[in-house]
Amino acid sequence: MSKNNLTSFLAIDLGASSGRAILGKIDNGILELKEINRFPNPITNINGRMYWDLFYLYNKVLQSLIEIKADQIPIKSIGIDTWGVDFVCFGKDGEPLRMPYSYRDPITFGAPEKFFNIISKEDVYKMTGIQIMNFNSLYQLFAQKDRNCSTYSKIDKILFMPDALSYLLTGKMVTEYTIASTSQLINPYNRSFESTLLDSIGLSKDNFAPIVFSGTSIGQLSNNVKQQTGQEDVSVIAVAGHDTASAVLATPAENDNFAYLSSGTWSLMGIESLEPVINEKTYSFNFTNEAGTDGSIRLLKNICGMWLIEQCKKDWEKHQSLSYNDIVIESEKAVPFKCFINPDSPCFANPKSMIESIQNYCKLTGQYIPQTIGEIARCIYESLAFRYKQVLESLQQLSTKRIETLHIIGGGSQNRLLNSYTANAIGLPVVAGPSEATAIGNILLQAKACGLVNDKSEMRRIVRNSVKLETFIPKDVETWEKQYLNYLDVYKEL
Repeated sequence: MSKNNLTSFLAIDLGASSGRAILGKIDNGILELKEINRFPNPITNINGRMYWDLFYLYNKVLQSLIEIKADQIPIKSIGIDTWGVDFVCFGKDGEPLRMPYSYRDPITFGAPEKFFNIISKEDVYKMTGIQIMNFNSLYQLFAQKDRNCSTYSKIDKILFMPDALSYLLTGKMVTEYTIASTSQLINPYNRSFESTLLDSIGLSKDNFAPIVFSGTSIGQLSNNVKQQTGQEDVSVIAVAGHDTASAVLATPAENDNFAYLSSGTWSLMGIESLEPVINEKTYSFNFTNEAGTDGSIRLLKNICGMWLIEQCKKDWEKHQSLSYNDIVIESEKAVPFKCFINPDSPCFANPKSMIESIQNYCKLTGQYIPQTIGEIARCIYESLAFRYKQVLESLQQLSTKRIETLHIIGGGSQNRLLNSYTANAIGLPVVAGPSEATAIGNILLQAKACGLVNDKSEMRRIVRNSVKLETFIPKDVETWEKQYLNYLDVYKEL
């Protein structure tokens, strides 16, 4: 078959910092990718409130469809995945009531603690199995209701970000299950919205579109979208709407004895489970049970990831031009193990200056205060590696299988320095790649919906055959183990 006649699929992959449009097609078990568009996804600060620009993202999708048409590339379908928890509220007329808030909006600070006066923390976790984090959809909605937000009483439907964009493309409303599972509103046993939680915030199941599962066809591009883009009948598929679910699907594992680390703005480390794992130990570890693409559970922990470096880079670039590779080079020059931070400390959630926040953390914990780019970056990278070790040890306690390998996927897998630090810290081989795991999982689910791929095992085999992977073997394990104890002392202090 001519490659020009192969079926192409378009993945719209929107992360919390940037977005990309990537075409994919499968030829003899090999996945070929072509980047069409890449763009920033900025948070807009208006009077201290943090918003996503829904229409900007929608126009980027249209722009990608226009470019594909100009290149005369026929596509079978399009799938959209995004970061978790955030949503758009629509009125009865089907129009958005306002731009969606970002999960970094300060309205949710202290919201979980206030909500637990209505339903206890333990009961919320038992119902959902979701990690307690202040920005979960449940607490965002509660905070809006508690503060009498002007649009709250006008809500007719709530659509999570990928579903909202799919709705703008098709005019059809659905709730894709993997993205809904991040909300802390879903009961993972019956795979439905938990009425007790909805009642507590004055909502009902009618405020959400019907739940569909990964691989479901939502509908065709609307006539309006066709007119704007020149596209013909193109299906919009409900892929794994949560970007991590798509990324995990593309993990190139050969067996089940692995953990994954989806590395980007956030780092998400976990294992796959056939059933929800909700017990006293997962509650004490604050682990989350999110939906996988095949009915499985992604038992994982959210960890602050490249956000730390991204925010420092913004500060550094006020004075000089700087690439991420430049930061790595400077980090390699710095003296090792001078200071550590807890990457998940609340002080790093959205500070005015990440650099000052890191320096203040080190000062308060009686450590050396990093000054240079290299010192600050090395502090972040080493601390992340130790945080990964910390979470992996908890995962091993929860897993019924021996974890033998850590697969690092996503954009962060390209950071060879952090990969090597992580291997040293955990004392296990680290397999890095693919960097575009989310887009790959998105495309493979579209291929499955089209009947070209059968199951997860086949998808992962395609990934292994299509992507160059790099393995990092642990070194200086004794030194890293000794320094890990120093990290734990600092971690406990704040």
